[in-house]
Amino acid sequence: MEIAQMTARRPYMLRAFYDWLVDNDLTPHLVVQATLAGVRVPQEFIQDGQIILNIAPRAVGNLELGNDTISFNARFGGRPHSVIVPLYAVLAIYARENGAGTMFEPEEAYTSIPGAEQEEDDGIWLEEEHSAPQPSIDFDDEPEPPRPKGRPSLRVVK
Repeated sequence: MEIAQMTARRPYMLRAFYDWLVDNDLTPHLVVQATLAGVRVPQEFIQDGQIILNIAPRAVGNLELGNDTISFNARFGGRPHSVIVPLYAVLAIYARENGAGTMFEPEEAYTSIPGAEQEEDDGIWLEEEHSAPQPSIDFDDEPEPPRPKGRPSLRVVK
């Protein structure tokens, strides 16, 4: 059987890397080309046409790593969302803590799917960025209440 006739390897590699990262107590993140057809993610978190999704077990619910799509429920900015990502839109999986993971190369299995084609100059770079944290799905936008200044005191209420 020729390679062109085989099923896509991306879903198998994705599940293997996900299991490996979780087994090593790392936080798996997906890099997704959010502008492709069929991608359903919160639009306000898309940067440069891509979104980074934290898919750690503690951050998502009902995670399904299928052969065609990844789907899960998560909270973005404190609001619940249902996320659907076709496998052809997944560009990489990596660990937040150390960058361990892989980028996925284009596969022939995805070239015949309408809306799955990427532009020629579309590139992705995974680098550690210290200046600003990436949006993650395991946070709430509720700020911590301000702490009172001065000495602690008690007041009697009758």
